[in-house]
Amino acid sequence: MEPTREPGDATPAAMPLRIALCAGEASGDGLGAGLVAALRRRFPHAEFAGIGGDAMRAAGCDTWFDADELAVMGLAEVLRHLPRLLRLRRTFRQRVLAWKPDAFIGIDAPDFNLGVERWLKERGVRTVHYVSPSVWAWREKRAGKIGRSADRVLCLFPMEPPIYARHAVDARFVGHPMADDIPMAPDRASARAALGLSPDAPLLAVLPGSRLGRSADSHRPSSRRHAGWPRRFPACRSSSRPRTPPAARRWRRRSPRTGSLRPGTCSTAGRAKR
Repeated sequence: MEPTREPGDATPAAMPLRIALCAGEASGDGLGAGLVAALRRRFPHAEFAGIGGDAMRAAGCDTWFDADELAVMGLAEVLRHLPRLLRLRRTFRQRVLAWKPDAFIGIDAPDFNLGVERWLKERGVRTVHYVSPSVWAWREKRAGKIGRSADRVLCLFPMEPPIYARHAVDARFVGHPMADDIPMAPDRASARAALGLSPDAPLLAVLPGSRLGRSADSHRPSSRRHAGWPRRFPACRSSSRPRTPPAARRWRRRSPRTGSLRPGTCSTAGRAKR
């Protein structure tokens, strides 16, 4: 599946290539920013618009809605936000269709994006799904369903395209962006110094996800995940880096040390920034 226009045709005098995107959480926002940057190198005059966060905006994507609006998980949270999410989906897909993009790229968030992709595909928009659901781990038959939504699937792992091939779905291995970000031999001493941590003290890293429900669940007073570690390891420090500003605010209000809502009882080595 190639664009209808070649890179040389995407000039100010011609209609620029238009690509609509949707990233549903902080991780997708980072992936989308990298994708926009890579596509812009090939198509310098291309236009990008859709749903994204700070990273995609910085890369040059016109975000009609913020990615945080889709960052929900768990049945109770989804039901609570369902009317708003349905309105957003309806408004978004109509706006994408009216914008007449050359392609729509749904970035992860399959519960939201696959339905949007299928709706757009039925109306003649070419669709791509970036980040395959874990069909290699369970429910492989989902690959065929994903193919009914996406004209092409962009996979992060090399074992995924052969699975899609068994279901006659076009899938391509594009590599994992973390391979460019993380060195093969990390410098532990420099990392601890940058975070203001002792080079030798035991460290517990608590890594809440980017979705609000997941972050809240990590900090429930009844949770047993963190409650016992301070007594067992009194010299151990806690370090966290919430992925989004809403998650950071919740994290700072709650303490894995005491399970209380008192601020300042947890050491946060990283802060999410807006």
